[in-house]
Amino acid sequence: MFDKSTKHSNQAVHAYLLLGGLFIAFLVVCNLIANKFISVQTIFRAAPFIISACVLTYPITFLITDLLSEFYGRKRTAYVIFTGFLSSLLIIVVLKLGGVFNAIEGSPVSDATYDVVFGNSWRVIGASMTAYLFAQFIDVQLYEFWKKLTNGRMLWLRNNGSTVLSQLADTILVVSVLFIGIKTGEEITSMIMDGWLFKVICALIDTPILYVSVFLLRKYFKLRPGEEVQF
Repeated sequence: MFDKSTKHSNQAVHAYLLLGGLFIAFLVVCNLIANKFISVQTIFRAAPFIISACVLTYPITFLITDLLSEFYGRKRTAYVIFTGFLSSLLIIVVLKLGGVFNAIEGSPVSDATYDVVFGNSWRVIGASMTAYLFAQFIDVQLYEFWKKLTNGRMLWLRNNGSTVLSQLADTILVVSVLFIGIKTGEEITSMIMDGWLFKVICALIDTPILYVSVFLLRKYFKLRPGEEVQF
């Protein structure tokens, strides 16, 4: 049973703030590098994956929300997700504001360079945020559903099941919003499959990390399987 002493309550708050801060940090990074598409060669297939650079860090946000859901419940996790959404909206405003003013002579970043890198960011972040809210809430709801269904057991099921399905929704929405009318249907389908499969691989790889994290936090906070932190 959770130790409600002042020490453990304070530590629970600190852990919640740390996870929330990491979530927002990784989300912001995702939005800033989403414009760049890269080729990633893996051992899982001969052909490289063609993905947005943000896919390298985006699965970490789902790992964090799974940890938050596991220990802090759906409502507190939803609060972090909504805070991340507001942070991303603020990024759009700041990037637009930065483009309003002309660069001075000798500036390391010229107006042309700034426009190339960030000129399309509002569309990328807008598409990402639409998919982000939808996918994250799917992830949290599915995780919570399987957590209750299994009485806090079968961690691998709720981690991978919720992430795989929510990432599929996320990838379809982002790629569709960004490239419908720009690329062919075949190209869009290929990008969706590449992005989703790469995320699935990441979800499978991060499962041991989740197990270790859950084990350590349960031991520290003296929690039974399925029990949540109270503060």
